[in-house]
This record gives sequence, C-alpha cells and structure tokens, in this order.
Amino acid sequence: MYEYSDFIKDIYKLTGIDLACYKERQMKRRLETLVKRHKLPGFREFVDAIQKDKVLYEDFLSYLTINVSEFYRNPNQWKILDTEMVPRLLKEANGRPLKIWSAACSTGDEPYSLVMLLSRHVPLHQISIVATDIDKQILEKAKVGIYDRKSLQNLPEEFKQKYFNQLGEKSFQIREEIKKQVQFRQHNLLRDNYDRNYDLIVCRNVMIYFTEEAKDGIYQKFYQSLRPQGVLFVGSTEQMIHAEKIGFTSEHSFFYVKS
Repeated sequence: MYEYSDFIKDIYKLTGIDLACYKERQMKRRLETLVKRHKLPGFREFVDAIQKDKVLYEDFLSYLTINVSEFYRNPNQWKILDTEMVPRLLKEANGRPLKIWSAACSTGDEPYSLVMLLSRHVPLHQISIVATDIDKQILEKAKVGIYDRKSLQNLPEEFKQKYFNQLGEKSFQIREEIKKQVQFRQHNLLRDNYDRNYDLIVCRNVMIYFTEEAKDGIYQKFYQSLRPQGVLFVGSTEQMIHAEKIGFTSEHSFFYVKS
C-alpha cells in the first residue's frame, strides 16, 4: 500500500523538497485537497501525473509554497526596523553598503518594502537586496511587481505616492527604480547553502509551516549567515523560544541579534 511516507520520499526525489520538514497534518490536508481537485485517486497517481505534466508540476510547486504576503505587514515592527535597527546597522557598517537577504520573499512585497524603507536612510543606488524563494513562478510574479490595493494597505502613503504607478482602479505596479535594487533568486531553505556575512536577514511568516526540528536547523543556519551583531527579523507568530541557545539576543520580540 502506498503511504504518505512513500509520497514524501518520491516528492523529495523529484523536487528536492522535504515534506517531512513540514507539519504533517497541515500539509497532508492541503495536498489531499490538491489531489482531489485534479480528480486523481491518490498520492501515487498524483506523483505519476506531475512527472508527465510539466504544467501540473509547476502548479504543484506553487500550491506547495504558501504565498500570502503584503507590504509592511505588521507596521509597528517595520517602524522599529526603520527607527532603531537600520540606523544601528548603518552605523556599524561605517559607510559600506548593508548586505541584506529577504528569505522566502514570496511575491516581492517584503524586499520591495525593505528598499523603500532603506531609501529614507541612504540613496537608492547604495541599496541591494537579495530576495529568495523556492517557488520559481512566484519569483517571476515578484519581478513584474504588480499588486492589488489590499496588498498596499499598510504601506506608508509617501511610498505609495513616490514608488508606484497606478494601472487601474485596483492595480499598482512598483517602479523600476525600486525593482532594480532587488536580485531575485530561487533558493530552498531546507536544502541549499546559505551565503555569509549578512547585516540583516528578514524571514517572516514561513517558519510556522515547518516542524520544530526543521525550524531549529534553519535558525542555526541564519545565525551562521549573519555577521556579528547582525539582525534576524521574523514574523509575529515566530518568536524563538530558545534563541539564546543558538546565540541570539532577543530585542523587541521579533528581532534577534547575533551575539
């Protein structure tokens, strides 16, 4: 009998994505919905189908990665980043450009928010953000940079006016001067290598989908990727319980400084 554990092994061989690192009950329920949507009997048949159908394979990857994002999500936390963290990082950098990574960036709302925020502190040409996600399709969407009004609801009005073109009643496109400061790359947090010496890593609202073991492994890799006194900025539901064991010092609940 073909079990969910067999499906996990086959998907890993096909995609390099380890579903065992995701919370099983939650992920299995999502995938069962997807299998039914395509009118397939079960997981074995679904694996066969995505091997034969490239479009279905890409749709599966997009479905697997939960892409819910918006500009300036949790505005109070972005205010702390703006008024406390970024000024301190710039002072420590002593004139060199900050090295910043937006991990699991989804549709690009987060790295573009970072560029706009940093533009308050330094000229645009001095800003460079590396933005990564596992989903190739969502990265292509991020590069286009078209968003609906709801995605911009928390964004400061000055940024809406300065850095967006309105395409219609509800659609807005971010301007090229912001887009060109972001380099989008495909990256698997669970499998791929991490670059080093980042001043700031932003990874928000994705860790909640991983098991505790997977989370610990990613947080340790983030720690190794930061320079001393570098900052990790996480989501509102993702506080590290044992941050000090890894080597982080917690500041303002959602910011962790590499000791």
